[in-house]
Formats: sequence, structure tokens, C-alpha cells
Amino acid sequence: MILFLASRPVTAPPVRTVRRPRRRCPAVLRRVLGPYGRIFTVPGARAFTAANLLARLPMGMFSVSAILMIAGSRGSYALAGAVTATGLAATAVAGPWTARLVDRYGQARIAVPATALAVLGSLALVLCVHLGAPSWTLFAAYACTATTPNTGGMARARWAHLLRDDPRALHTANSFEQAADEVCFMLGPVLAAFLCTALFPEAGTLTGAVLLLSGVLLFAAQRRTEPPATPASDRRGAGRLVTGLLPLLLTFLATGAVFGSLEVVTIGFTDAHGQRAVAGALLALQAAGSCAAGLLYGVLRPAGPAGRRFLRCVAVMAALTWLPLTAAGAGGGFLLAAGLLLAGMATAPTMVTGMGLIQSRVPQGRLNEGMTLAVTALLTGIAAGSATGGWAVQHLPDGTAAGYGVPAAAAALALAVAGTAHAVRAARRPA
Repeated sequence: MILFLASRPVTAPPVRTVRRPRRRCPAVLRRVLGPYGRIFTVPGARAFTAANLLARLPMGMFSVSAILMIAGSRGSYALAGAVTATGLAATAVAGPWTARLVDRYGQARIAVPATALAVLGSLALVLCVHLGAPSWTLFAAYACTATTPNTGGMARARWAHLLRDDPRALHTANSFEQAADEVCFMLGPVLAAFLCTALFPEAGTLTGAVLLLSGVLLFAAQRRTEPPATPASDRRGAGRLVTGLLPLLLTFLATGAVFGSLEVVTIGFTDAHGQRAVAGALLALQAAGSCAAGLLYGVLRPAGPAGRRFLRCVAVMAALTWLPLTAAGAGGGFLLAAGLLLAGMATAPTMVTGMGLIQSRVPQGRLNEGMTLAVTALLTGIAAGSATGGWAVQHLPDGTAAGYGVPAAAAALALAVAGTAHAVRAARRPA
């Protein structure tokens, strides 16, 4: 008996496994992330988005890098500002033509050589600054960067092609792209300033050139998501396209003036109060508000005609842009931070809806050109807003606070243009 018991295998008592309840995302978070998760299930979407973000980050780096590099070596912010303004003007002229070639011959065939030429311009600028070349060479070199393709526009064109039968998903994709723009333009200047100050003055421009070229090469390699090229026989004149989009472009111009003037006036306001280091945080807060609003707006189901939604978004932007003026007049501080945050939250829905209107009002084969025209209008508005905001800070009584009237006036102008255009289109509809 003892031998029998000893020969029996000893079995351990069964282990009772306790199932841990899975942690579920909060309902609000699932509602926000769900639509974005669905658009990234589209084959190839993650690959071209990652590459495009890599190429888009330098867009917020180049101007700051050039200003720090030129001002540091030549001791003149006036020269640095003139050089970057020249590059901006050249981009406004060359950008739509580059986009038109992209639509005609395809993204990969045009974007890669156009980017290579722009990178060579950046490298030439670095060499001219480093070698102490005459000032005119700086203008010539930086003007060559005007062939930089509109990477954000190319990504939106891919989404429009992939999601052409799903308007709600396309709305979500456009919201993501607007949030990505905000993130890149929020992180780009910070990264550029760090590289130029912590390493050497040319580091920001060199890093931006490497990121741009690498990102565009990776983006162009994703051929299966590239929209088809449009032959020349299927295209209409550029003048007719601009005429059809003119009210939208004028609204984008005024919206760009809001962006440009807010930046300059905020820097002037903090500088006047001996807190210039806070300007970056305030502007980052404004961009963060816009990014968050853009992501939340992409979750909402679009209600009503796009033209009416665009008018409502511009109206909200015009109302909220008065908040920084009120806060600055009351003494600034936390009130100004809250005002800039709320003002920033109004801009992303306006841009998302406006880009959606651009996509709906241009032929399928001219999306890159149409969206680049919108970006060109924005850039022109930013330049005009920066100049006007700087003049206001310098010359208006109590200009550091009164300067916030410039973005408020620009937003009101955007509302007037959008409202007039909407009324005209409504009057032309058959009863």
C-alpha cells in the first residue's frame, strides 16, 4: 500500500486563474480616436502619412533657422527678415506652378526633383552665409527654395483620392491634416531655435534640408496611394480656377493675416512687459488649442451644406479673435493665455472646412494646384499680417495692447468676405 501510494504522481492543486478586467478607454476617448483609427486602416495610409509628416516638419523650421543664421553672422535682423520675405514671395509665385506640374505629371515625378532643387538652395544659403558672400547671394539662394512642394497639399490630395466615396471619412482626414500642420508649425520653430543655438547657426537649415529630402523620397515611394496624373488635355486655364476660388482665397488671405499679426503682436506685448521668453509658450498654447479643436472637429458629423458651415466657422473665429484684445487691455497674464487658447481653437475648424470646400470646387485632377493656391493666400496674409502687426505695436498708442486689434480686424474682414460670397452664391441658386 505504501509502495502504491508512493508510485502515484503527485499533482499540484489546480491553479485558479483570476481574469483581470480589461481596461477600456473612456467613452469620450473612444469616440475621438475611433474615426481616426478607421481612416488609417486604408492600405498605405500609415506609410504615406508618416513620410509626409517627416517632410512637413521642416516647413516650420526654415524661416526661423534662416533668421537666426543670417542675423547671427551678419548682425542684422533687417537683412534676415528681407531674405526670408523674398523667399516667401518667391514661393507665392512658384508654388502654384509646381503644384500644377504635380497634378499634371504625378507627385513622384515632380516632387522629388523640385525638392532636390529646394534643398540645393538651402545648402547654397548655408555656404553663402558661412563664406561671407555678398548679401545679394543670400537673396538668390533663398529664392531657389521656392520650388519646395506643398507636402500638406499632396497628403490631402491622397486622402481625397482614397476617400472620394466617403465624405465623412474625408472630413476626418482633413481634420487630421490640419492638426498635423499645427503640430509641425508648433514644433518646427522650437527645434530650429534649439539646433541653431545649442549646436551651430547652420544646424537648423541643414537638419531641415535632410528631413525634407528624406521625407519626400519616402513619400514619393508610396506609389499605390498616389492619385493619378491628369493629362494636359483635361485641364482648364489657371485664370478660371483662381476666379472660381477667389472668395475662398480672399478669406484665406484675411485668415493668414490673423495668424501673422497674432504672432508679432504677442511677441511685442510680452517684450513690453519684460517677459519675452513667455511669447513662445503663449504661441504654443494658441497652436495647441487649434490642434485639439481640429481633432475634435474631425469626429463631429458634418451638418448642413459646407458653404454654410464655413460661414459659421469664420463667424466664430471673428468673435473669438476679439478675446486677446480684451484680455490684453485688462492686463494680460492668464487672461491673455486663455484668450489666445480660445482664439486658436476657432481657426482649425475654419481651415478644415475651407480646405474641404477647395476640394469640392476644383476638378479632381487639380487638387494640388487648388490647395497650393489656398496655402499661397495664407502665406501672403501671414506676411501682410506680420508687417501690419509690427507697425501697430510700434506706432499705435499703447500699441502693445492695441496691436491685438489687427488680428481682430483681419478676422472681421474674413467674415465680411465669406458672408458676401455666401450671399451671392445663395442669390444665384434657382428658386
